[in-house]
Amino acid sequence: MRGAGYAVRTIEDLRGREGRLEALLNTGAKDARYAVLVCHPHPLGGGTMHNKVVYHAMKAFQGLGLPVLRFNFRGTGLSEGRHDHGRGEQDDVRAALDWLEREYGLPLLFAGFSFGAYVGTRVCCEDTRVKGLVALGIPVHAEGRDYHYGYLADCGKPKLFCSGSVDRYGPKVKVEAEIAAAAPPKQLVWVEGADHFFVGKLDQVQQAIRDWCAVNFLNAAKR
Repeated sequence: MRGAGYAVRTIEDLRGREGRLEALLNTGAKDARYAVLVCHPHPLGGGTMHNKVVYHAMKAFQGLGLPVLRFNFRGTGLSEGRHDHGRGEQDDVRAALDWLEREYGLPLLFAGFSFGAYVGTRVCCEDTRVKGLVALGIPVHAEGRDYHYGYLADCGKPKLFCSGSVDRYGPKVKVEAEIAAAAPPKQLVWVEGADHFFVGKLDQVQQAIRDWCAVNFLNAAKR
């Protein structure tokens, strides 16, 4: 496996507007063509960078030889600041993208799970450094609020959406309606029988990410 033997580094110099953001970097191959940012689910629901879906997303990218940065949003774990209901967290995403650019100088890919997918795609659709986006388990209604994705209509980057067919936070009909309005290119993968957390199905999530990367980036002309 290509990802075997890569190191994990604790990152001490990732700072957002509210202070230090706790972060881990899983290193990649010396000839990596992209670096990746992965964002975690809602912290008020216990979401951190150690979430299983986030971890498996990281493993999918690292298995392709790509370095992957994970971090805790403000007020989560050892990250400084306070939770800001998705507003300030967008600044955290920007800080993480800046760090990856300084560290690697490579084009970037993004992946996020649930709340992390929503917050991250809002930022990464507009950031020219980010060439492709993966949104896992996008919520339509969760944490007492509705999530809307109208901004995806102007996002012409390759996008992978992967959701469980029995995700209570993202019912099929509503997710499909949101994705239908998103600009191409896009791919929607349903993991049959999977709930919001893809319990027992995370290998399928990894495979969907690997396949999407192969088609859009690793086997394509360099973007």
